Amino acid sequence: MVTLLVPAALRVDAAGASRLDVTACGTLRAVLDEVAGRWPRLDRRIRDERGELRRYVNVYVDGEDCRRGEGLDTPVPSGAEVQVIPSVAGG
Repeated sequence: MVTLLVPAALRVDAAGASRLDVTACGTLRAVLDEVAGRWPRLDRRIRDERGELRRYVNVYVDGEDCRRGEGLDTPVPSGAEVQVIPSVAGG
């Protein structure tokens, strides 16, 4: 099982949950595919229509930025923690 940490800004799309238990593991893509099936609105906030990570969303697997590694092919072992952090812009 994998734990997906949901930030406050996205919890409305995850039925208010701050943590989601996901049974899929192996790759980040597999985890997000399960999220798409169970919480489709949340998935649309994380991935675009091509299934790629949205530009202003950062995803970490056990504290490691997936964009600096293998992206959606980042390994996600059972017991891992996946954290989603939407970028915040301001001026």
